[in-house]
Amino acid sequence: MKSENEYIVKTEKMINEGKGLAKINGLPVFIDGACTGDELKIKINKINKSYLSAEIIDIIVPSPYRIKPKCALSKVCGSCNWQHIDYSRQLIEKRNILEETLQNIAGISIKAEDTIESPKVYEYRCKVQMPVAQTKVSKRILSGYYKKNSHELVNIKYCPMQCQLINDINEYIKNNIKEFNIDGYSEENHKGLLRHIIYRISSDNKSLLIIFVLNSDCISKEVKIFSEKLKEEFQEIIGICANFNTKKTNVILGNVTEKIVGNDYYIEKLNGISYRVSAGSFFQVNPYCAELIFEKVKKLISERISNPSILDAYSGVSSFGIWLSEIASNVVSVETVKSASEDALYNVKINNITNLQVINGEAEKIFSDLINKKMQFDVSVIDPPRKGCDQKSLETLVKLTKNYIVYISCNPATLARDIKILSDYGYIPEYVQPADMFPNTAHIETIALLKKSD
Repeated sequence: MKSENEYIVKTEKMINEGKGLAKINGLPVFIDGACTGDELKIKINKINKSYLSAEIIDIIVPSPYRIKPKCALSKVCGSCNWQHIDYSRQLIEKRNILEETLQNIAGISIKAEDTIESPKVYEYRCKVQMPVAQTKVSKRILSGYYKKNSHELVNIKYCPMQCQLINDINEYIKNNIKEFNIDGYSEENHKGLLRHIIYRISSDNKSLLIIFVLNSDCISKEVKIFSEKLKEEFQEIIGICANFNTKKTNVILGNVTEKIVGNDYYIEKLNGISYRVSAGSFFQVNPYCAELIFEKVKKLISERISNPSILDAYSGVSSFGIWLSEIASNVVSVETVKSASEDALYNVKINNITNLQVINGEAEKIFSDLINKKMQFDVSVIDPPRKGCDQKSLETLVKLTKNYIVYISCNPATLARDIKILSDYGYIPEYVQPADMFPNTAHIETIALLKKSD
């Protein structure tokens, strides 16, 4: 078998990371842009000992689940790789992938509940991070997303996953910012001022916070004047901030953020609960689906234990902790990022919560401190980043937890790895359910409930 060879295959299923799986002589073939049930003509572009990678040359017989993407740039933009799959089928594929990942990595066979649907399949993203560049000849400012598997920028005028207001403001910035002698960043030579534009908007689309990521350590006069003009132009803009990042790195944000004009936070309101979210604080990308996840976790806990003490770890602005405080005797929220902990303290106050304590610090250290204070919790709710938890944190977490661990994950692979570790300590998964936090992509959010075995 040689690279560049062409074959006719049928896609059997979708796999983690969003590719389609077919087989040639029993060897797995991973295919970008495939859909379960497609009959395809493919070309092999990578050969590995245990698998092949391929690209589609022709769709001979399209899958009954294949649809026309809403975005004209879906084949080149690397942001949304499942727009070509019918939404009801996306939900099934995500459940199947979750079950298979838990089986393959953790050796756990468990039936997952049906995927929680997102109330919005389009215009759901309330946090958008768009890299900026500039053309060499015309000096036109570009902003959008990277091509698949590259750092080549696709200039985006309209993205159906974000609200039209963000699309409009982004176009305004690109068309007007040159007048203020603000240039776009070049990864190639590390020159240019504006690296990224980050948009954070409330779910009602009425409060928008913008963060300009600058290749600088200060706010120039030009940036300040443009920011003031931009805020005057769009009444929904509640504030504009600058983040300073002068490093040659793919990491988007630097360590320091300063307010340019207006506020350095926005307020998100869900079901009567208000959350202040600052520029650098974590909050769920899709608040419409997040609300359903919060409610599901609340229901799972309240059905199993009355008036529990709850540890809310990797808590961000205490989104879970505040939501669950109504059913808890007490809640302790633990968060590493200082701005998020400050937001959490503010949120406790504005929501009149009296049974929630906020602690800022690294999870492993705080867990050890709580153990030294002889503290234990009926339930621990953890919502770690995509990389999951380190083993030491899990080892201390089980000592803190008497009955249940609720693990919220955005990565089935690290979830499965961590569940395997927790199972070795006697915490067995009792309930798993995917939730569609990221429609039209292969990303899978999961609620996993683990019970301490007798």
